[in-house]
Amino acid sequence: MFTVLLVIHVFVTLALIGVVLVQRSEGGGLGIGGGQGMGSFMTGRGTANLLTRTTAILATVFLALSLVLALMTRSSTSGVSAIFNAPASSSSPAPLTLPGTKPSPAPGSNSAAPAQPAAPSAPAKPSAPAAP
Repeated sequence: MFTVLLVIHVFVTLALIGVVLVQRSEGGGLGIGGGQGMGSFMTGRGTANLLTRTTAILATVFLALSLVLALMTRSSTSGVSAIFNAPASSSSPAPLTLPGTKPSPAPGSNSAAPAQPAAPSAPAKPSAPAAP
């Protein structure tokens, strides 16, 4: 049911985009027939009214489908965000070790003495500039 409504929603969206793009920006409509070989089938005013009504109908259907799809999605997730339903990781991240130190043993492992960090070495002194 959800997939069918979603497909209909896509088609209504594409139709709404098409109808809006066909309209003139000043509200005159497309003016398809106004004496250009189609007789008096659709005048400029009639085309504008047709496109305006079509836009209003498609916009109403679009809004209704959006609400129905949102309510269907809301009821299927039961009010809890999917991010909270992620499984908890069973392994802990690797411990962070600083450069020049030995990694500490994992908690719960049986070691005789705790690891001591190595003393940092003194930074090298800059050398004198070379003579030209």
